[in-house]
Amino acid sequence: MPYTPPPELASLSIAEIAELAEAQKLPPVDQWDPQEGGDSEMRIAADGTWYHEGDPIKRPAMVRAFSSILRREADDSYALVTPYQKLSIIVDDAPFIAVELESEGDGAERTLAFRLNTDHLVIAGADHPLRFGADKPQPYLQVRPGLEAVLARPVYYQLAELALEEDADPLGIWSAGVFFPMAAHS
Repeated sequence: MPYTPPPELASLSIAEIAELAEAQKLPPVDQWDPQEGGDSEMRIAADGTWYHEGDPIKRPAMVRAFSSILRREADDSYALVTPYQKLSIIVDDAPFIAVELESEGDGAERTLAFRLNTDHLVIAGADHPLRFGADKPQPYLQVRPGLEAVLARPVYYQLAELALEEDADPLGIWSAGVFFPMAAHS
């Protein structure tokens, strides 16, 4: 069956987005312990472009497939993992980019949904926290354990505007019952 991306977030309710996000089944890469290893000769650039042997991967379906078998290792390196093989991959910043944001509700009742550059959907909350870096003001969203998405600049501006409208002290944003302060944690 051919891949069809989820509809535009603005056309969906948060409940519909949550259903789509829950339906995105990913392989259990955290449970696999392959014996064969190597180098994938791949890199994910800070702008989200995936490269193989220095050339950009131009097929979005390939990027989506590779992103579904990506995991972070205990030594903070990244690997593409199958039950039989683990191949190292270089990640310049974060492996994903949050490219779209949809917000529903206000204050503590707000829920934030993000679309990634791989078309995966993530609802910010206890399982997918937002963090604001100490070394740079760029926010990150936890996608899976050890894997984050950096928020694209327009998405960050949209998030900041929502937080400013809330006028919370400290400055921050709610999503799915969790408050995320926008000041960096040391």
